[in-house]
Amino acid sequence: MYYFIVNPNSGGGKGYRIWRKLERQLKDTCVEYEAYFTTGHGDARDIARKLTEGCKEARIIIVAGGDGTMNEVLDGLCFCAPLTLGYIPGGNGNDFARSLRLPKNPVRCLKKILYPKYHKLVDYGVLSYGEEEAKHRRFAVSAGIGFDAAVCHSILHGGSVIKEKGRKLRYLAVGLKQLIKAKPSKGYILLDGVQKVEFNHIFFISAHIHPYEGGGFRFAPGAKYDDGKLTLCVVHPSGRWKLLPILIDALVGKKKSRPGVRRFECREVTIHLDRPMPVHVDGESSLVQKDIEISCIQKKMRMIV
Repeated sequence: MYYFIVNPNSGGGKGYRIWRKLERQLKDTCVEYEAYFTTGHGDARDIARKLTEGCKEARIIIVAGGDGTMNEVLDGLCFCAPLTLGYIPGGNGNDFARSLRLPKNPVRCLKKILYPKYHKLVDYGVLSYGEEEAKHRRFAVSAGIGFDAAVCHSILHGGSVIKEKGRKLRYLAVGLKQLIKAKPSKGYILLDGVQKVEFNHIFFISAHIHPYEGGGFRFAPGAKYDDGKLTLCVVHPSGRWKLLPILIDALVGKKKSRPGVRRFECREVTIHLDRPMPVHVDGESSLVQKDIEISCIQKKMRMIV
């Protein structure tokens, strides 16, 4: 039995068109499946929890949607029994699929899932925040605090549909607006509870399981999704306008770092800023925080690729 969690509204309605193609293919192959459709924020998380909570039997769950849908499913899963995941990208960013090199064609993706040749054990991350009551949020691709999260928040609440081909340009356009308002913060990072590094002009810090975020911006070129480590990117130029060439480098995939960018590897990190800044997980809002903790859970997700 295959269990599909489908977001028909992903990619500005692209998810629905993709599902129609998948549905025809499933009927032709005569496989047994159940499909669950999301209608709003949090639905994918609830469906994933209901499908796995207390379950003792092996299950195959297929996510059809964008990175946000994948994030919600991951956040809702209960790893009580053997669990295999498949992913059919239907969003605008598709950073998770890009890193795993999944086919862009949904029917080809489905065929890989129905007739699997390879499985990979993939890491995921956990973001923890909150002073009075600790909250935890899983993420598949990346989490961040500061400027990059402010851009994600602006896109989420901007109310506009972003076409896939214009995703990077839209990110840059929103980024420029946020750049005008961007203010750095003093703060520090504590790597694996041992190494403390202080910064005076932190614009943003992103923690990566995969190299990309924001629809193809490569802030962590060396990130590997199965090594049990986070790749941390700290962006701390002396002025806000020096952020612009850093964004362009990430856009075109330039690997050489500029001054004001430092990268680290760790299994967990504590981040403290002197003032609250926006936080995101896989582009989804985790409000505004001063203190967060991020850790990597090694090879917990069994993915069909």
